[in-house]
Amino acid sequence: MSATALPALSGKFALVTGASAGIGAAFARELAARGAALVLTARRTERLEALAAELRERHGTRSECIAADLADPAAPAALCTEIERRGIAIDILINNAGYGLPGHFTKPSWAEHAAFIQVMMSAPCELAYRLLPAMQRRGYGRIGNIASLAGHIPGSAGHTLYGASKAFLIKFSQSLALENKARGIHVCAICPGFTYSEFHDVTGTRGVVSKMPAYMWLSAEAVVREGLDAMERGEIVHVTGRVNRFIKGLLKVIPDRMALRIIEKRQGDFRNQET
Repeated sequence: MSATALPALSGKFALVTGASAGIGAAFARELAARGAALVLTARRTERLEALAAELRERHGTRSECIAADLADPAAPAALCTEIERRGIAIDILINNAGYGLPGHFTKPSWAEHAAFIQVMMSAPCELAYRLLPAMQRRGYGRIGNIASLAGHIPGSAGHTLYGASKAFLIKFSQSLALENKARGIHVCAICPGFTYSEFHDVTGTRGVVSKMPAYMWLSAEAVVREGLDAMERGEIVHVTGRVNRFIKGLLKVIPDRMALRIIEKRQGDFRNQET
């Protein structure tokens, strides 16, 4: 189904976390193009305001900017309170905020791991928990949890909690989708592979992953269009890109021991191995 065949999102409000760059900004642009109004949140207010101005100029989109650091356990509740104070009802939640912690498990401090768990798992769950009841009452809702191909394949050395956090989001999305299937609510774990964005610059792996062949990469815009279309169709888990779907399928059908051996051999191609 093409984007033009989708029902118009005029009158719907979407909350996009991690909207200041990369896949989050691409979600904001695509949702605005499809007619949705937006609440944009991230830590970097200046980038949010610049994106909101762009969307207003290009699409006439109402875009509200709310700065929030989801590593703060109080942030999800505060964000929802501020959204309610502004008189906004969220119809579409895009849990996109995320990052990676390079190196082996004991390299980052536990405080860094705790903040990572808060952003990657606790915050998406709490935002869904707080926004879902109103979606249920209205009989309409969309929740897109941005997971990863990493959540489907064996874990690797380095970035120890990343794949685990994405696998968690996939399982969470499956359960939430089944619980709400009859209520007009679609929940989808959108699982990109390698995507052109700032992610690898932030994690310090740009030099490593830049050696990956071009066919392994998708643009953020392609990931978002494919993911939103899949969510609207009612898919519960969607891996973006044919190559990524092939990799997922291959590693699911071969024996676990062999799959883990393949990842062990190739992990230096996509993970920071500093101990």
